[in-house]
Amino acid sequence: MNIALVLSGGTGSRLGSDIPKQYLIEKGIPVISYCVETLSRHGGIDAIQIVAEPAWQETLVGWLASADTERKFRGFSLPGQNRQLSILHGVEDILAYASETDFVLVHDAARPLLSPKLITDCLGAAAGHDGVIPVLPMKDTVYCSRDGRSVTSLLDRGTVFAGQAPELFLLGKYRDANRRLLPEEILGVNGSTEPAVMAGMDIVMIPGDERNFKITTKEDLERFRGIIGNKI
Repeated sequence: MNIALVLSGGTGSRLGSDIPKQYLIEKGIPVISYCVETLSRHGGIDAIQIVAEPAWQETLVGWLASADTERKFRGFSLPGQNRQLSILHGVEDILAYASETDFVLVHDAARPLLSPKLITDCLGAAAGHDGVIPVLPMKDTVYCSRDGRSVTSLLDRGTVFAGQAPELFLLGKYRDANRRLLPEEILGVNGSTEPAVMAGMDIVMIPGDERNFKITTKEDLERFRGIIGNKI
């Protein structure tokens, strides 16, 4: 069983909008629905769990019904103090109806341009591993600075990769990896794969997708609008 965990609990403060970015309506569709519909239509995804604030859950139910994605929707999870605690809440809720040997596919609602191919690639690469992460190679020269003002050293960009979502994990091992970081260490986690790597899980990398960017800034939102505008 493969369960998609969609993270939609963020406030989108960096975008400067009164409405969280994942709930903005673009071309008549909320941003979150773009990835949720893709996940719902994919034959390899069996269920969808969504992390969302209670204030938005009723609205989300309406959107799910109108988009005909409710057939795979299994429930909401409450956001945590940070992104990783939100993930842990979702994983623990999923384990109420799934097995520890099932997989969870963690994706951001603010990454609306998720492709069916990337989902398929993640699922296909999982055999014999504990998890999968899509990555992009670094195009620019990468520097290290200890004080944020001067260059300390040059990093080999051939060994540095930018992680994307969705990230796939074995449910039981991933839950345990996150629990080991409670109560304080988990608050410093920035990426979904960090707890898995820290726990020694076998995580394989696959090629990511340049179009699968996260809407974080106004420039990101304009880029997204340009892409979907050209599709219609």
